[in-house]
Amino acid sequence: MPITSVAVKLEDDIKERIQHLGELKDRSSHWLMKRAILDYLEKEEQFEQEKLEDKKRWETYAETGEAISHKDMKNWLKSL
Repeated sequence: MPITSVAVKLEDDIKERIQHLGELKDRSSHWLMKRAILDYLEKEEQFEQEKLEDKKRWETYAETGEAISHKDMKNWLKSL
């Protein structure tokens, strides 16, 4: 997989916090920043996927009017 470098401008206090945390964890600043970006991407991609699924469910409801009542859902969950 190709690797590309990018530059991020950080305030001095943030840079110092990253360096300090890296020392505490015996990790490089680079590792911490990369991990933070990956964690953020995973969280946001999951959020966007859920948003898309919600939109599809809403569109299906708008087209069909079909829904499950709260009472029926509670009863079904209790039966599990």
